[in-house]
Amino acid sequence: MSAQSLERQTRNYLSNNVPQIQEHGGHFEIEDVNDETGEVTIAIGGACSGCGIAPMTMKAIKRRIADEVDDVSSVTVRRAGGPRAAVMPSKTDEMDQMEEYEDYSPPF
Repeated sequence: MSAQSLERQTRNYLSNNVPQIQEHGGHFEIEDVNDETGEVTIAIGGACSGCGIAPMTMKAIKRRIADEVDDVSSVTVRRAGGPRAAVMPSKTDEMDQMEEYEDYSPPF
């Protein structure tokens, strides 16, 4: 499979299954695709900056893309840098470690 095809599948998955990101003013960028290993790196930013559930959304994206997109073996989701950076509140880092959010499943 080509990296472009794998990238297209990943982009289509995000657009079709996680529309809340864009509907709420956030964005995602597919930063890297390794067609040989199936590894994908995605950055989220924009309005995700102030969203309290952004860390859980990142976890869900990581898990679901690897499970549902053929040929994706692993996914890294990170906060976007540069002018489109997501400057998320420090509380979200604490939430990321809380057991209550361990099995959080966003409605997408």
